[in-house]
Amino acid sequence: MASDYLKTSDIATELAVHPNTIRIYETQGFLPKIPRDPINGYRQFSAMHMEQARLARMTLRWPYLVPYKSSLEMLVRHAADGNYEMAMELAFDYLAKIRVERTYAESAIAFLERWAEGYVQDTNTETMYITEAAQYLDVSVDMLRNWERNGLTDVPRDPKNSYRRYGTSEFGRLRVIRLLVQSGHSLMAILRMFQQLDSGETEHLSDALNMPLNESANDAIEVNADRWMTSLFELEERAQATIRQIRQMIAMSYTTK
Repeated sequence: MASDYLKTSDIATELAVHPNTIRIYETQGFLPKIPRDPINGYRQFSAMHMEQARLARMTLRWPYLVPYKSSLEMLVRHAADGNYEMAMELAFDYLAKIRVERTYAESAIAFLERWAEGYVQDTNTETMYITEAAQYLDVSVDMLRNWERNGLTDVPRDPKNSYRRYGTSEFGRLRVIRLLVQSGHSLMAILRMFQQLDSGETEHLSDALNMPLNESANDAIEVNADRWMTSLFELEERAQATIRQIRQMIAMSYTTK
């Protein structure tokens, strides 16, 4: 009679991962305890192990909001222990955090568009040296230098001593940069947007922020940051899929009792 148990390769094939990934899930506590065949010692996976591995795959696969990685790992471990209530609570909490990030990113783009149209202007008329400008904007001097080094700003120099002098136009641009960086956009995405803006194209600036500069880039983190708004929508869809998966596992747990 054929065994009803699944093998490591069965789980790996279903999830399109390497078998070692399933073994890592086991060692990291992302799967329930796996019984062994008393004769040959092979792992004996059940249908619930399959669904738990599916949960781990969808929840921990890159990209995700990096500050909440440990929370996501805890979510998966709670589900592995059968504590679906806590797993569900963490899943909804993560979904809420993604929506907050998306709202923040949308607000930053709205600010950018208003500034580009001339509706948001800095009222300060004094020019400042870099240390004063950093204090005024509540950023570090290194941040201002880094933004200039990456081509986001071109700060005029004092003809007497060649020191940077920040004025009204620089402050307005720096406020946009600061808000976009804080809302998750990469410096490359912001540079691309400014290149479009500086060429006289003031429409569809959000599209420029959301298109990778290098479509063939190998750095997944950088590409994700370049497509931050799209990534947030994708993360929200995956978080909702995680919630559905936990619900399905709860239903399965009742049928197997």
